[in-house]
Amino acid sequence: MARSALLNVMVQAAFKAGKSLSRDFGEVQNLQVSLKGPGDYVSQADRKAEKLIREELLKARPTYGFLGEESEEIKGTDGAHRWIVDPLDGTTNFLHGIPCFASSIALERNGEIVAAVVLNPATDELYTAEKGGGAFLNDRRLRVAARKELSDSVVSCGVPHLGRGNHGKFLVELRHVMGEVAGVRRTGAASLDLGYVAAGRFDGMWERDLSAWDIAAGILLIREAGGFVTDLEGGNAMLETGTLVAGNEYIRKALSDVVHRPVPTR
Repeated sequence: MARSALLNVMVQAAFKAGKSLSRDFGEVQNLQVSLKGPGDYVSQADRKAEKLIREELLKARPTYGFLGEESEEIKGTDGAHRWIVDPLDGTTNFLHGIPCFASSIALERNGEIVAAVVLNPATDELYTAEKGGGAFLNDRRLRVAARKELSDSVVSCGVPHLGRGNHGKFLVELRHVMGEVAGVRRTGAASLDLGYVAAGRFDGMWERDLSAWDIAAGILLIREAGGFVTDLEGGNAMLETGTLVAGNEYIRKALSDVVHRPVPTR
């Protein structure tokens, strides 16, 4: 597969962060047995990975803006371009020694995502996409799953944790979805959930309370794999609303309809 110069910069930045995260992940697994635990160490690993990515990207394009989870936003002088970065998506997994985490990098041009990279260094899986150029897992072209019925589908979701999200609302949505699908899954990293939809591993996904850096890259991966992504109201404001529903043409609509069912009266 041919990559543009910009996508190559993004891939190089992801691998540099991934190498650092892999070293730190090995240490985290050792720290699991300690009473104190690896919490502070993981926070440092997260910030270090973002610093590596930011330096690599801004070295290549110093006028671009930069929005990352761990640092203040850099507006940039370019005005049209912005990097959107989650250096360690799946922090809780990383913290517990679960090898399901990723670095996510997206390039936004005039409000539209035009390039995307998601790397899970624990599995050596690299997802890439460019607008109009398709989506790939390593060197394999991706297509979303072709299933048309929710009853045949495995879908992914985000589960709100302690102190975050509307737990009651989620439980109602989950109750509705569980009754319609073959299975519900949660990886603990939204960027990988979206990559799995692009790869046809999951048929669909819905989630609330997301940040732009959680989903920017994954949105393009799914669209370039032939899928559809909207916010939960059917619009294109995923980065602003923090809501998302995705799948092929049929599953995205069916899943959205189920999620929007009213609260049962009994």
